[in-house]
Amino acid sequence: MANTADISRGMILKLDGSLYTVVEFGENKTARAAAKVWAKLKGVDNKRTIEKTWNSGETIYPVRVEKKAYQFLYKDESGYNFMDNETFEQIALAEEMIDSPQFLKDGAEVFVFINTETEQPIGAELPEKITLLITYCEPGVRGDTATRAVKAATVETGATVNVPLFVNEGELIRINSKTGEYVERVKE
Repeated sequence: MANTADISRGMILKLDGSLYTVVEFGENKTARAAAKVWAKLKGVDNKRTIEKTWNSGETIYPVRVEKKAYQFLYKDESGYNFMDNETFEQIALAEEMIDSPQFLKDGAEVFVFINTETEQPIGAELPEKITLLITYCEPGVRGDTATRAVKAATVETGATVNVPLFVNEGELIRINSKTGEYVERVKE
Protein backbone atom coordinates (compact mmCIF):
# COMPACT_ATOMS: atom_id res chain seq x y z
CA MET A 1 0.00 0.00 0.00
CA ALA A 2 1.19 3.53 -0.77
CA ASN A 3 1.61 6.27 1.80
CA THR A 4 2.01 10.05 1.71
CA ALA A 5 5.74 9.78 0.90
CA ASP A 6 4.73 8.37 -2.54
CA ILE A 7 2.67 11.40 -3.62
CA SER A 8 3.79 12.95 -6.89
CA ARG A 9 2.43 15.56 -9.28
CA GLY A 10 0.01 14.04 -11.82
CA MET A 11 -0.79 11.01 -9.63
CA ILE A 12 -4.47 10.04 -9.51
CA LEU A 13 -5.87 9.25 -6.06
CA LYS A 14 -9.15 7.71 -4.93
CA LEU A 15 -10.63 9.86 -2.19
CA ASP A 16 -14.18 9.55 -0.77
CA GLY A 17 -15.30 7.51 -3.78
CA SER A 18 -14.08 10.05 -6.37
CA LEU A 19 -10.89 10.33 -8.42
CA TYR A 20 -8.57 13.33 -8.11
CA THR A 21 -5.34 14.35 -9.85
CA VAL A 22 -2.53 15.81 -7.72
CA VAL A 23 -1.87 19.31 -9.06
CA GLU A 24 0.54 20.47 -6.35
CA PHE A 25 1.81 19.04 -3.06
CA GLY A 26 4.16 19.81 -0.20
CA GLU A 27 5.08 19.10 3.40
CA ASN A 28 4.70 21.23 6.53
CA LYS A 29 7.11 20.43 9.34
CA THR A 30 6.84 21.87 12.81
CA ALA A 31 9.07 21.48 15.85
CA ARG A 32 6.45 19.96 18.15
CA ALA A 33 3.94 18.17 15.97
CA ALA A 34 4.34 15.47 13.35
CA ALA A 35 4.86 16.55 9.74
CA LYS A 36 1.79 17.09 7.58
CA VAL A 37 1.53 16.49 3.83
CA TRP A 38 -0.83 18.69 1.83
CA ALA A 39 -2.01 18.48 -1.77
CA LYS A 40 -4.13 20.50 -4.18
CA LEU A 41 -6.38 18.05 -5.98
CA LYS A 42 -8.42 18.47 -9.18
CA GLY A 43 -11.42 16.20 -9.75
CA VAL A 44 -11.11 13.72 -12.62
CA ASP A 45 -14.70 12.48 -12.56
CA ASN A 46 -16.15 15.73 -11.16
CA LYS A 47 -15.50 19.47 -11.49
CA ARG A 48 -14.30 20.02 -7.92
CA THR A 49 -10.91 21.33 -6.84
CA ILE A 50 -10.01 20.61 -3.22
CA GLU A 51 -7.11 20.76 -0.79
CA LYS A 52 -6.39 17.76 1.42
CA THR A 53 -4.00 17.35 4.36
CA TRP A 54 -2.69 14.04 5.72
CA ASN A 55 -0.43 13.14 8.62
CA SER A 56 2.99 12.07 7.35
CA GLY A 57 3.05 8.32 6.62
CA GLU A 58 -0.74 8.01 6.30
CA THR A 59 -2.07 5.54 3.71
CA ILE A 60 -3.27 6.89 0.35
CA TYR A 61 -5.05 5.05 -2.46
CA PRO A 62 -3.50 5.71 -5.87
CA VAL A 63 -5.33 4.51 -8.99
CA ARG A 64 -3.31 2.94 -11.78
CA VAL A 65 -4.01 4.76 -15.01
CA GLU A 66 -2.96 3.78 -18.51
CA LYS A 67 -2.27 6.48 -21.11
CA LYS A 68 -3.17 5.36 -24.66
CA ALA A 69 -3.01 7.15 -28.00
CA TYR A 70 -6.36 7.67 -29.70
CA GLN A 71 -7.39 9.54 -32.84
CA PHE A 72 -10.21 12.11 -32.79
CA LEU A 73 -12.88 11.19 -35.33
CA TYR A 74 -15.91 13.47 -34.95
CA LYS A 75 -18.33 15.12 -32.53
CA ASP A 76 -22.02 14.20 -32.34
CA GLU A 77 -24.85 14.09 -29.76
CA SER A 78 -23.13 11.22 -27.89
CA GLY A 79 -20.00 13.35 -27.37
CA TYR A 80 -16.51 13.38 -28.83
CA ASN A 81 -15.69 10.12 -30.64
CA PHE A 82 -12.18 8.66 -30.60
CA MET A 83 -10.59 5.54 -32.12
CA ASP A 84 -7.86 3.43 -30.50
CA ASN A 85 -4.84 3.51 -32.84
CA GLU A 86 -4.01 -0.16 -32.14
CA THR A 87 -7.34 -2.01 -31.83
CA PHE A 88 -9.53 0.43 -33.86
CA GLU A 89 -12.10 0.30 -31.04
CA GLN A 90 -14.18 3.48 -30.76
CA ILE A 91 -15.21 5.35 -27.61
CA ALA A 92 -17.24 8.50 -26.95
CA LEU A 93 -16.28 11.01 -24.24
CA ALA A 94 -18.23 13.92 -22.81
CA GLU A 95 -16.83 17.42 -23.41
CA GLU A 96 -15.96 17.96 -19.73
CA MET A 97 -13.66 14.89 -19.79
CA ILE A 98 -11.38 16.49 -22.40
CA ASP A 99 -8.72 19.15 -21.76
CA SER A 100 -9.05 21.95 -24.37
CA PRO A 101 -11.75 20.42 -26.63
CA GLN A 102 -11.89 23.71 -28.58
CA PHE A 103 -8.56 22.80 -30.26
CA LEU A 104 -9.62 19.31 -31.47
CA LYS A 105 -9.54 18.83 -35.23
CA ASP A 106 -10.43 15.72 -37.24
CA GLY A 107 -7.62 13.16 -37.20
CA ALA A 108 -5.79 14.78 -34.26
CA GLU A 109 -3.97 12.46 -31.86
CA VAL A 110 -4.98 12.67 -28.21
CA PHE A 111 -4.05 10.71 -25.12
CA VAL A 112 -6.92 8.99 -23.32
CA PHE A 113 -6.48 8.01 -19.67
CA ILE A 114 -8.02 4.65 -18.79
CA ASN A 115 -8.62 3.45 -15.21
CA THR A 116 -7.03 -0.03 -15.16
CA GLU A 117 -9.36 -1.23 -12.36
CA THR A 118 -12.58 -0.58 -14.29
CA GLU A 119 -11.19 -0.33 -17.88
CA GLN A 120 -13.23 2.90 -18.22
CA PRO A 121 -11.86 6.10 -19.80
CA ILE A 122 -11.52 8.87 -17.22
CA GLY A 123 -10.27 11.73 -19.38
CA ALA A 124 -8.33 12.86 -22.43
CA GLU A 125 -5.68 15.45 -23.15
CA LEU A 126 -4.14 16.88 -26.29
CA PRO A 127 -0.39 16.95 -26.86
CA GLU A 128 1.19 19.97 -25.16
CA LYS A 129 1.88 21.80 -28.44
CA ILE A 130 -0.39 21.54 -31.46
CA THR A 131 -0.24 23.06 -34.95
CA LEU A 132 -3.32 24.80 -36.36
CA LEU A 133 -4.12 26.86 -39.46
CA ILE A 134 -5.33 30.46 -39.06
CA THR A 135 -8.61 30.83 -40.97
CA TYR A 136 -9.22 34.50 -40.14
CA CYS A 137 -7.35 37.45 -38.65
CA GLU A 138 -6.78 41.09 -39.47
CA PRO A 139 -3.82 41.57 -41.85
CA GLY A 140 -0.46 42.42 -40.34
CA VAL A 141 1.39 45.61 -41.22
CA ARG A 142 5.09 45.71 -42.12
CA GLY A 143 7.18 46.72 -39.13
CA ASP A 144 4.73 45.40 -36.52
CA THR A 145 7.35 43.12 -34.97
CA ALA A 146 8.90 45.47 -32.41
CA THR A 147 6.10 45.54 -29.82
CA ARG A 148 4.45 42.74 -27.89
CA ALA A 149 1.00 43.78 -29.11
CA VAL A 150 -1.39 40.97 -30.04
CA LYS A 151 -4.54 40.51 -32.10
CA ALA A 152 -7.29 37.88 -32.13
CA ALA A 153 -7.08 35.14 -34.74
CA THR A 154 -9.57 32.36 -35.51
CA VAL A 155 -8.02 28.92 -36.09
CA GLU A 156 -9.41 26.03 -38.15
CA THR A 157 -11.25 24.52 -35.16
CA GLY A 158 -13.20 27.76 -34.61
CA ALA A 159 -11.33 28.72 -31.43
CA THR A 160 -9.86 32.21 -31.00
CA VAL A 161 -6.19 32.65 -30.10
CA ASN A 162 -4.22 35.86 -29.43
CA VAL A 163 -1.28 36.08 -31.87
CA PRO A 164 1.43 38.71 -32.53
CA LEU A 165 0.59 41.42 -35.09
CA PHE A 166 2.93 39.99 -37.77
CA VAL A 167 1.02 36.67 -38.05
CA ASN A 168 -1.36 36.53 -41.03
CA GLU A 169 -4.36 34.54 -42.22
CA GLY A 170 -3.46 31.23 -43.91
CA GLU A 171 -0.34 30.65 -41.79
CA LEU A 172 0.27 27.66 -39.53
CA ILE A 173 0.93 28.43 -35.88
CA ARG A 174 1.90 26.29 -32.92
CA ILE A 175 -0.08 26.84 -29.73
CA ASN A 176 0.13 25.49 -26.20
CA SER A 177 -3.01 23.35 -25.77
CA LYS A 178 -2.97 23.71 -21.96
CA THR A 179 -3.00 27.54 -21.88
CA GLY A 180 -4.31 28.37 -25.38
CA GLU A 181 -1.35 30.71 -25.94
CA TYR A 182 0.55 31.29 -29.18
CA VAL A 183 4.03 29.68 -29.20
CA GLU A 184 5.48 30.22 -32.69
CA ARG A 185 4.86 30.32 -36.42
CA VAL A 186 5.39 27.05 -38.27
CA LYS A 187 7.33 27.15 -41.53
CA GLU A 188 6.04 24.68 -44.10
